[in-house]
Amino acid sequence: MEESLMQGSLGKRLKAAREKAGLSQNEAATIIHVSRQSFSKWENDHGYPDLDNLVYISDLYGVTVDSLLKGSVEDTTTQANKTQRKTTSVKLSPKLYQNRDEGLFLLVLAFVSGIVPPVGIVLPIYIMWRNNKYNSLYKVIYLVSVIMIIVSVIGTSVYVSDNWLSPTQTTVYRVK
Repeated sequence: MEESLMQGSLGKRLKAAREKAGLSQNEAATIIHVSRQSFSKWENDHGYPDLDNLVYISDLYGVTVDSLLKGSVEDTTTQANKTQRKTTSVKLSPKLYQNRDEGLFLLVLAFVSGIVPPVGIVLPIYIMWRNNKYNSLYKVIYLVSVIMIIVSVIGTSVYVSDNWLSPTQTTVYRVK
């Protein structure tokens, strides 16, 4: 365990472990499903994560909860376990942190936005801003959003040209 991880307060140990794992506050917060401000609060010792989040954080960073809380490695681990832990890299499965509900919601919202052409220009831009790599189907959401923008621009231009730019001179005849 690194010396910087063993020193200081819980916030400093959390920050050192996060930096050692190579994650930003935003990435770690997205994976754990909390706000970035929560991570900032924890790392600046203005608050503490609850036990569930602490367990998730320890799994994410590849350290023990004891090392985060106490700042020391537990006595029960042997030298062989330490070297084995260092040599095997922990690869997180995307299925653990993908946000399926939000990804599906954004995809449906992107499709629905194409129904009303003017809304279909603005809403997909918001959808692309809200989308992130931790949503399931995030690349598909970008693709559908771009297609809906194109379809909505064409639909809006047809509507504007038919109704305002060159209205048709349709004559309505009364039937007797």
